[in-house]
Amino acid sequence: MKQKIKIILCCIFILFSSYSMAQSPQSYPNRPVKLIVPLTPGSGVDIVARIVAKNLSETWKQPVVVENRPGAGGLIGTGAVVNAEPDGYTLLVQSASYAANPAIYKKLPYDPLKALVDVNILGITPYLMSTSPSGPYQSLKDLVLAAKAKPGEIPFASAGIGSSTHLAAEYFNQIAGIKMVHVPYKGGPDAMQDLMSNRVAFFMIAFDTAITQVNSGKLKALGVTTQTRSEAAPNIPTIAEQGYPSYDMSLWFGLWAPSATPVAIIQKINSDINLAMQDKEVQNAYAKAGIRSRQMTTDEFKKFVRTEMTKYEKIAQFAGIEAQ
Repeated sequence: MKQKIKIILCCIFILFSSYSMAQSPQSYPNRPVKLIVPLTPGSGVDIVARIVAKNLSETWKQPVVVENRPGAGGLIGTGAVVNAEPDGYTLLVQSASYAANPAIYKKLPYDPLKALVDVNILGITPYLMSTSPSGPYQSLKDLVLAAKAKPGEIPFASAGIGSSTHLAAEYFNQIAGIKMVHVPYKGGPDAMQDLMSNRVAFFMIAFDTAITQVNSGKLKALGVTTQTRSEAAPNIPTIAEQGYPSYDMSLWFGLWAPSATPVAIIQKINSDINLAMQDKEVQNAYAKAGIRSRQMTTDEFKKFVRTEMTKYEKIAQFAGIEAQ
């Protein structure tokens, strides 16, 4: 009987030790890690995820695989991470839409403040406020004067109601004191097509997508949405320097984990991402896409995300956007 008890206790000890080793930050990761991107391949989020995944694969000596699960404004992919094992092997890479969604949806299938842990920021890029080069708006001043002359008549595009492109545009309209007609599209490609065809006045487009079209002459940039000019296009002025000093909007990317993930593993991931942000290869890849790297602690990123949530909520309320 005593021998059986010893065997049972020994087995329990081995199992507990194995579990502890699996959860130990020193041994993490000891198998492939999955980064779920809730948007389509080729999107800004997807580009960032693949740049970071490559670096982490080299650092961790384990495969870091990007898996795209688009649909429902990013809720499908986000939900998959919320319901994943909280062991650090399934993580979410999402954009500023993560902070905008609570202002847009009446009821999310998860609690954005509790279901996931804010791990780290992955980068920031501006939008380019863009218009058709053959259209009537050759400058930001032209657009504002026209909108003031015809309040509520001139249309602008977005990638969908409540999308970050929509809220970035509404925020400008608020600051500029103008009223325009919102035309939501099913996605960025459709909106850009109508913009090029001069059917809408402007569209806030992620920098890496817009700059190629601007450089080829298919689009005209009216301004960069961040407070400072982009190093990838230093000749394009910011909206702030054109008479709207308080305007500052950016498309940012971040990483989240299921809420019960061990703190030590969260801190290790955060630290390794900060090291990735200092890597020359990552910085060069970011620079080509017009993305700036940032380094934050978990507490700093948590505060940043909640500040962004409050900002988007205020924009939505002022613009009268009804929660869906």
